[in-house]
Amino acid sequence: MKLTKDEVEAASRRADARLQKPPCAVKARYDHKRERVVIDLSTGIEIAFRPHDAQGLERANPNQLDTIEISPSGLGIHFPKLDADIYVPALLEGFLGSKRWIAAEHGKVGGRASTKAKAVAARRNGKLGGRPKRIQPPA
Repeated sequence: MKLTKDEVEAASRRADARLQKPPCAVKARYDHKRERVVIDLSTGIEIAFRPHDAQGLERANPNQLDTIEISPSGLGIHFPKLDADIYVPALLEGFLGSKRWIAAEHGKVGGRASTKAKAVAARRNGKLGGRPKRIQPPA
């Protein structure tokens, strides 16, 4: 099937219009069975994430996640019981928190990492007396 010039131009206009308006949330809920926050987007796509992976929700219990509000623009979701917000465009890019919060979460993972080199270094430091005692400044 060969496309006409008019069809190609119409498709380009539709694509440009869609790019001007990002997908927005039209429905949001907490799925107790899957233990996920589920957001239905205006594009028909559904996205879900674990609450403990998102800034402000990491210590939430299911009862605190039952109420979710969508901003008038559809670009944000709000958890009133936690006073926490998620920005939908950032969520679509894979960001579940601020840059500082994400860096701290990644640091926790690195600190938990157990490698042979880390174990060898810990044993070597232990033979030297371990971590030096912190000296308290005079009061």
